[in-house]
Amino acid sequence: MADRHNRDIDRPLAPAPKPLPVPTVDAHAHLEIVTDAAPDSAEVKQVLDDAKAAGVDRVVQVGYSAEQSKWCVAAAEHFNDRVLAAVALHPNEAPVVPDLEADLKIIEELASHPRVRAIGETGLDYFRTPPELRKRQQDSFKWHIELAKKTKKALVIHDRDSHDDVLSILLEVGAPEKTVFHCFSGGVDMAKLCIDRGYILSFAGTLTFKNAPELRDAVKLVPHDQLLVETDSPFLSPMPNRGALNTPAQIANIVRAMAEERNESVGALAQSLSDNAERIFGSFAAGSTL
Repeated sequence: MADRHNRDIDRPLAPAPKPLPVPTVDAHAHLEIVTDAAPDSAEVKQVLDDAKAAGVDRVVQVGYSAEQSKWCVAAAEHFNDRVLAAVALHPNEAPVVPDLEADLKIIEELASHPRVRAIGETGLDYFRTPPELRKRQQDSFKWHIELAKKTKKALVIHDRDSHDDVLSILLEVGAPEKTVFHCFSGGVDMAKLCIDRGYILSFAGTLTFKNAPELRDAVKLVPHDQLLVETDSPFLSPMPNRGALNTPAQIANIVRAMAEERNESVGALAQSLSDNAERIFGSFAAGSTL
């Protein structure tokens, strides 16, 4: 998993964008990779402050391992009016951890925390997982689906080179009421199918890449109540800053690109995305519960 999550600290930080006219939410970020710092650190606070200055005043901090999921919960506890947590084993993590049962037990315990509002990111990734390990990955995905349903929390799906099997498993096991496709990577046909099934599609900076016309076609189709926006920080900085270190502040650039594709006002779209995030993940306010 280290190959995916070790960031290049020498990458330049993406420049601060023009602020949004209405505050909204980054539905998926990895602040611990952005900062390489403790969950209650000044470095994390600075990233959140920079995001707020750009009109992004709330962040969903997403887990990918047992230990890092603990970091997510600690960050959500400390920044308890602007960070919520998701916890899970990433699909690349699940097949290779030394003791899968022990790690899943940690995730199950963390899932009951009031600041944990989603189970994720889980799912399938056939880009990095060889065929002989995919059964273990699929079993982990099914386990996380059941945990999301048991806790009545959103499911956050990582889907890379595995569309058919992800969709098949969701039908086989039964999707949770709130099922989010993180960094949606399908085209129009998959978007239509997901929309019909009531899934939520979250778009990242990939929407702005020149080689992703299918994403721009797909985002035009998504009903307002099934749409989210995310950075997947520190990855996937939107154009014109592709390759720079991504942070939640870059939501402002992604929302503007999304609004242009959907022929909507930036302010109205930002408000709709904010409302969706609060409906799916619950209130970010201190002391709130799902």
